[in-house]
Amino acid sequence: MEYRQLGESGLSASAITFGAWAIGGWMWGGAERKDAVDAIRASYDQGVTSIDTAPIYGQGLSEEIVGEALTGIPRDKVQIMTKYGMRWDEKKGEFGFRSQDNDGRPLEVYKYAGKDSIVKECEDSLRRLRTDHIDLYQIHWPDSTTPVEETMEAVGQLLKQGKIRAAGVSNYNVELMERAEKTLSLASDQVPFSMVNRGIEKDLVPWCIRNKKAILAYSPLQRGLLTGKIRPGHLFGEGDTRAGSKFYKPENVMRINAFLDQLRSMAEARSASLAQLVIRWTLERPGITIALVGARDATQAVQNARAIDVKLSPEEILFINRHLEGLELVD
Repeated sequence: MEYRQLGESGLSASAITFGAWAIGGWMWGGAERKDAVDAIRASYDQGVTSIDTAPIYGQGLSEEIVGEALTGIPRDKVQIMTKYGMRWDEKKGEFGFRSQDNDGRPLEVYKYAGKDSIVKECEDSLRRLRTDHIDLYQIHWPDSTTPVEETMEAVGQLLKQGKIRAAGVSNYNVELMERAEKTLSLASDQVPFSMVNRGIEKDLVPWCIRNKKAILAYSPLQRGLLTGKIRPGHLFGEGDTRAGSKFYKPENVMRINAFLDQLRSMAEARSASLAQLVIRWTLERPGITIALVGARDATQAVQNARAIDVKLSPEEILFINRHLEGLELVD
């Protein structure tokens, strides 16, 4: 495994980090708890020492599973990353969206990052995660109702108290990061990035490189689409929101699979999967520090971790990029 620094925080993380959204079940159509625990432990055995989760993932379930899975592993051998600022249990702040919990009950999700809420959320996360500190604490989404300064001051207090080791953000643009930096030094920004979703390369990536901020890329496999295993007409489970994404429109699924077909011989020559090739390409992109990749069972987890062993030459990266330039998706 490779380990990379998160900005200037002094915190290192595994280049491939376990993304724990799917194991919370929420928006992914359910997950088996034992399989999820096994997936995390199998990842750790492969050198994946970092795990990214959030309270909203299953309304606490993902964090609880992470806490269970890490029981018995020395705390200083893993990096736990979680988030704050998305409340389903209190109607306060900026309304986000309506959803359902894993039992089909309606939820209203609010983006709220007020000081008192952050303090409470941190304590709740520490309890669910069975730990006394969080390595990277990140605001999940911007909250337009709370001044960025108030949010960052609260996180700064958690740093001083030793409850967190480093502060990060998620889904922040350059303007918000610059504003946050006036109060608190950030380690990272967690944002969506994949072969077919590269919007951050215009502004955010250059800014983060100049200012020595890490980028944690989430959904690098575009929620499974870049594995090559999803075909037009794929049926998603109940509660799985991928079916409503533009990337899963039949025409886009066809075009993306045609692109992936151009890479199959490259993957086969390495005895690698398309997913492993895509993960490695992601980690080679300028400014991308970490690739967050989820797994629902141990087999998937091991395969994801072994993507680190795939090596791509400059010529092969250029070949991939040229084919990407010809890939156009419909809205």
